[in-house]
Amino acid sequence: MDRDALLTSIKNRDPAAAKALLRNQPELSAARLDNGLSLLLVAIYYGQQEIVQAIRSGRTELDIWEATALGELPSVKALIGEEESLVDAVAADGFSPLGLAAFFGHLEVLRWLVDNGADVDQPAQNEMRVRPIHSVAAHRKAAVALSMMQALLEAGAQVNVAQHGGWTPLHQAADHGHQPLVMLLLQHGADPTARSDNGQTPADMARAKGFDDVVAFLESP
Repeated sequence: MDRDALLTSIKNRDPAAAKALLRNQPELSAARLDNGLSLLLVAIYYGQQEIVQAIRSGRTELDIWEATALGELPSVKALIGEEESLVDAVAADGFSPLGLAAFFGHLEVLRWLVDNGADVDQPAQNEMRVRPIHSVAAHRKAAVALSMMQALLEAGAQVNVAQHGGWTPLHQAADHGHQPLVMLLLQHGADPTARSDNGQTPADMARAKGFDDVVAFLESP
């Protein structure tokens, strides 16, 4: 199998090359890196939807991390139904199913995982130490982020935990200028005076991006 060529096409964002490889070698749809991470998941990380679809069309089964990253709830339910421990299983790159659902903004999958016992405070097993709440706070779609955050907080997620670099969820929300999310986090006890490893508060991050309304809210008495 020409796995490396498919990997290169993903990194180069070249769907035509990827599709040609998959046509000639359909078995490449199941290809994995040496650490076990699938090229389907790599393509999802790179945001290459055409390549993702091309690889996915050649697969009849997914692993739990592929299923959550794709947001395919029926597959998630089936996999965890067969093996309950998969709910908190860690992928080769350190991420849990809940972490992936949070990162990619799959609200229904996230809610189902939370309702079925996923550890809402499980950090990624890599140097970033990102928890699901950090990924949610950094999500670009405001309405999705707010709904996911509500689900995590209702499930008891810790609000002041820091990832690598000392960034809390409130830092992330402020950095994105997401005032409703900032308000929600504060309502659940987020600390507006928390400082990252480089000394920044959430207000400092909002100020640097020109989000003056968020700064005013964070610094109000």
